[in-house]
Amino acid sequence: MIDVIVAGGGPTGMMLAAELRLHGLHALVLEKEEEPAAFVRSLGLHVRSTEVMDQRGLLERFLAHGKQYPVGGFFAGIAKPPPERLDTAHPYVLGIPQTVTDRLLAERAAEVGAEIRRGRELVGLSQDEHGVSADLADGTRLRSRYLVGCDGGRSTVRKLLGVGFPGEPSTVETLLGEMEVTAPPETVAAVVAEVRKTQLRFGVGPLEDGVHRVVVPAEGVAEDRSAPPTLDEFKQQLRVVAGTDFGVHSPRWLSRFGDATRLAERYRTGRVLLAGDAAHIHPPTGGQGLNLGIQDAFNLGWKLAAEVDGWAPEGLLDSYHAERHPVAADVLDNTRAQMQLMSTEPGPRAVRRLVSELMDFDEVNRYLIEKITAIAVRYDFGEGHDLLGRRMRDVELKGGRLYELMHGGRGLLLDQTGRLSAAGWADRVDHVVDVSEELDVPAVLLRPDGHVAWAGEDQRELVERLPTWFGAAAG
Repeated sequence: MIDVIVAGGGPTGMMLAAELRLHGLHALVLEKEEEPAAFVRSLGLHVRSTEVMDQRGLLERFLAHGKQYPVGGFFAGIAKPPPERLDTAHPYVLGIPQTVTDRLLAERAAEVGAEIRRGRELVGLSQDEHGVSADLADGTRLRSRYLVGCDGGRSTVRKLLGVGFPGEPSTVETLLGEMEVTAPPETVAAVVAEVRKTQLRFGVGPLEDGVHRVVVPAEGVAEDRSAPPTLDEFKQQLRVVAGTDFGVHSPRWLSRFGDATRLAERYRTGRVLLAGDAAHIHPPTGGQGLNLGIQDAFNLGWKLAAEVDGWAPEGLLDSYHAERHPVAADVLDNTRAQMQLMSTEPGPRAVRRLVSELMDFDEVNRYLIEKITAIAVRYDFGEGHDLLGRRMRDVELKGGRLYELMHGGRGLLLDQTGRLSAAGWADRVDHVVDVSEELDVPAVLLRPDGHVAWAGEDQRELVERLPTWFGAAAG
């Protein structure tokens, strides 16, 4: 029997499959498309996703294909200087096209042994107390212990489960594509600068070989959202919004997206779970969508592996919904707010001016940047140390870096005292005795996703906390 079927081979699905493989599970990715998508929705990785790649030893391959940018200007496009001394070793946004991110994560999943089948569409599923049966469009039936729907905003898995997806439908639509332009660069730059004084959902930017990425508000909301726009539709809207179509021609690809905002009522139904856009959709303001999905997978992978391997404590798998559902709700709220601030109406523009003034205060600017980049996420682990529930930033140790110790996806006890022990959990938790000038707590217990499960120096407290996340001690 397959351990976990992952329905959907986008960044969330490939990240999840790779995480499951770190624990030796048989992970099968089913992707209905024969070839990876050619269009570029996401343009980069935020701080937390960059940290995730570093924690798994993947960052160098991403850095080789990306460009580092300051983290300012991501809240509703309000340009402010980046805050000083963000709580991270990676205080930048990594500009990298989604097509490259997709490829790198697919390569990673294949490297660690995930099985990837393209051109395989899931059309039905059923489950019982022992596993899940998945029916494919070609008549094949597969059997697995668990199944995770990472199959996008129109998720078949979510619909088959009957999980509610409440929220708001799209009220505005935006056209997005890559095409060549004949207008001179100085003309394009001047027109874009002028239009963006009032219309922030507009942009024309050069890529390479004369190709530009073009973003322009649509006339309305299409009845068939899955149908791509035409080049003539692009030209018409460019003339309406910018007064010129820039001579656009020879499109590579054309797409459309809306501002629908929806959140699945539950992330788990028995042995079937949801992650990424299958669990939440929202406008792309702030560039959070792909990042949110990758971080879902990072939270879920080790928990699902623990369940399959038989050592998961009671409630561990349910903590996936408990932790990630509120994070997505917060992202939906901040994208709603950003969309209002990008409106051309007088009221929202007045609020935008006020928010811009408030962002001149470092505390406000920092708060919003930490929200967008997800480094402010703190899970509710109850009362305790200030670090409890937060992800641990990378720190320099005498023997190297913290994140270098986390490539295997196991728990980690970083012990600066040399007096602690996690002996009963040695098959699930690495115990490293080392010191850091950047860490002002005697010891920390980190979950495989880097969040602090315990901090202190009392062995009895440590032993009381270990079973919460890592199950019973080995006999």
